[in-house]
Amino acid sequence: MRILNIVGARPNFMKIAPLHRAFSNIPTVYSQILHTGQHYDQKMSDIFFNQLGLPKPHFHLGVGGGSHAYQKAHVMLKFEEVLKKEKPDLILVVGDVNATAACSIVAVKMGIPTAHVEAGLRSKDRTMPEEINRIITDSICDYLFVTEQSGMVNLAKEGVKDEKVFFVGHVMIDSLVNFREKASKLDLNEVAMNPLNQEKIGSLSIKEKGYILSTMHRPANVDNKTGLRNILQIFRDATRHLPVVFAIHPRTSNNLKKFGLYEDLTSIPRLILLEPQGYLQFLKLMDNARLIITDSGGIQEETTFLQVPCITFRDTTERPVTVELGTNFLMKDLDPVSVKNQLEKILQGEAKQGVIPPLWDGRASERIANILVEQLARY
Repeated sequence: MRILNIVGARPNFMKIAPLHRAFSNIPTVYSQILHTGQHYDQKMSDIFFNQLGLPKPHFHLGVGGGSHAYQKAHVMLKFEEVLKKEKPDLILVVGDVNATAACSIVAVKMGIPTAHVEAGLRSKDRTMPEEINRIITDSICDYLFVTEQSGMVNLAKEGVKDEKVFFVGHVMIDSLVNFREKASKLDLNEVAMNPLNQEKIGSLSIKEKGYILSTMHRPANVDNKTGLRNILQIFRDATRHLPVVFAIHPRTSNNLKKFGLYEDLTSIPRLILLEPQGYLQFLKLMDNARLIITDSGGIQEETTFLQVPCITFRDTTERPVTVELGTNFLMKDLDPVSVKNQLEKILQGEAKQGVIPPLWDGRASERIANILVEQLARY
């Protein structure tokens, strides 16, 4: 049984790694990886693949950046040629990037069974490209694997047949569980020892639960001067309590320079500015942070499992379990005053304590692999 696993961007790597491992443990399955290259940085991609124990991709489409239409069109054209030649028994896609929707469309039209891992998530915000990708993918795939109860509810409302839907837990948590001990052996200050603003912060060090971690990259937050100024003010307020470690996304860095605010960022006292980190390094930083400030989707889930408070700058979240059960606090805008108040509540121990959602136990990939082998054996 030949299964072709699709990755398009770095968040996909953490989801495919445990799946590929689970498939590889089944003698009747031959698991391969195709990288569309939607987001491709050779240095960072190699780091992630090596740290996660993934083999070099069996296929690489090399699509690169571009508009959503450009990426989807080029992925579809190149992916079709791979499928014509390889004829796999199943295509597996994860998450909600452009490659997820594009590869699903091609595979389904060619009559190849297709599975979507992390199905059913909905933000109810169709201005988000990821939301459109989720809806498209779930509407056409043969097997839908769900991470949380909201996904089951959403798919039922959309009329998806029960026999296509499986509640299995979260494969990203599988990676976290598998690599947490390895990440714990890293030295915290060695991870943060090469900040981009070294000359301005000197030998500032951090300690466990003694810093705030941040990432910010969503266009709505970082593609305009007002949003960036608000982020800088949030950092100024936060550093009055604890040092802030900011792993800066290239998009954010470029926009800060474009709007003439990069120097303002590097001048903030007790702010440690880092390049994008490898998986193990960032896991170490997350696990030991006092709290996290972000606009990332995946970090909401990882911090919920790690039981680290997380302030997320999103109007909506497609992962409501992180708010309902977890440690995630949704902030609808980048208002520094509101953030300051919430941050102080967390630091003073007044915020809610979260719990780990059902089936987030590190075994979702095994469940998915076993279900797919059983389902495909029927045909």
